[in-house]
Amino acid sequence: MSDRDSERLRPRRDVLRMGGALAAAGLGSLGLGACSGSGTTGEGAAGDPRRGRVTVWSWQGPAAELKALIPEFNKAYPEIQVTVEDIGNPAIWDKITAGLAAGGQGLADVLHIGVDYLPGYVERFPGGLADLAPLGATRHKDAFAPGLWETVSPDGKRVHALPWEANSAGFYYRSDLFERARVDVEALRTWDETIEAGKQLKARTGAFLLGIDKPASQPDAANFFQMLLQLQGTFYFDLEGRIALDSPEAVRAMTLIKTMNDAGLVSDLAGGWNALMSSLKRGTAAVLPWPTWFGGIVEEQVPQEAGRWKVRLPPSVRRGGPTAATVNSTHLAVSGSSKHQAAAWSFIEFALTRPASQVRIYRGKGIAPALMKAYDDSVFHEPSAFFSGQRKGEIFLAALKEPSPAVNYTSDYARALKLVTDAQSKVLLKGADPASVLREAAGELARQTGRKAAR
Repeated sequence: MSDRDSERLRPRRDVLRMGGALAAAGLGSLGLGACSGSGTTGEGAAGDPRRGRVTVWSWQGPAAELKALIPEFNKAYPEIQVTVEDIGNPAIWDKITAGLAAGGQGLADVLHIGVDYLPGYVERFPGGLADLAPLGATRHKDAFAPGLWETVSPDGKRVHALPWEANSAGFYYRSDLFERARVDVEALRTWDETIEAGKQLKARTGAFLLGIDKPASQPDAANFFQMLLQLQGTFYFDLEGRIALDSPEAVRAMTLIKTMNDAGLVSDLAGGWNALMSSLKRGTAAVLPWPTWFGGIVEEQVPQEAGRWKVRLPPSVRRGGPTAATVNSTHLAVSGSSKHQAAAWSFIEFALTRPASQVRIYRGKGIAPALMKAYDDSVFHEPSAFFSGQRKGEIFLAALKEPSPAVNYTSDYARALKLVTDAQSKVLLKGADPASVLREAAGELARQTGRKAAR
């Protein structure tokens, strides 16, 4: 892989990894009582919205795109000096966590934060992130994809960040393999139907339906399981923070995974990302159930397969159920200790609420915007030669327009994720009963966190 390919892959890969063990090592080790003690203090602490020195922390590709916006931003705000620092991912999480734990000392003014980290920072470090509502954030409440405002403003009062990236669940597939198997992929309405099609696919082409990191060698081994949960409008926790690991929806999702595996339709992606890339290049699996951003990875890794790939939204878990889900997102926040909060907000507002800014970022790095008005640009409606002439931007836009329940990761996501991946490995490698292992996982999570069960 070239340096350019590595640069392209890292930011997209890390968006989906969801922190996992990194969160466990960072937020998870600080304890529920941790508090930053930071916040806006003193007269005029928010600063001047048109003047100041603002530092931004991000990583790789997103950092490069934010830097590229600065010349245009300075035409409107000539007296705000913006410095964007590429902290790297996952290094940024440790650095933000350490800064919040130190009362905000040393933090940048603007922080790029993943959806899995945001609730933990808010819960464990009260005042660590500035409330953007007094700065004017609430006027943009309806500008973003459904469900995202509830993520950044759970109580409807404080606004902890502004949405940047929104990735919908996708179903990338090798159309040529399904054609050889005489399967009409677009006609598949449910995952049950997809499993039956997978059996036909395996028998006639030798290809697996999809791949999963069976031993959970990487923290993101439960991505597919999480997608199946979100297609049912649920997650590890409900909106009150109660444990839902053993909900009927969770059992249904894990049962689907077991059924696929028992039928010999799941390849083993032990090794995580490298194994996934190897599988992609070798054509091991016919389906890649990955989000919006993954289309760019497919194009880069197997350019010779142009015209063999297509994409659609995933089948529903239950007949007639949703096929759209926003499975991950990233946000920009302002640190509570910043002395230039108003100027920092000016930059965030310029970057995230202005369609021209988001279109430029999309053209540069393929980062799918949460800002719905950005999708009026023609770049999201162009046919893709690689994807058989499909307008994949329109496919994912349709998903973003659908109602998408807010997802409550809570500050205990890392603990839940570890228990879920362990449970999934027991199902995939030992044939364990989904309901039993999820019930055990839910009980252990309650013991570790003191949280109550959702039912």
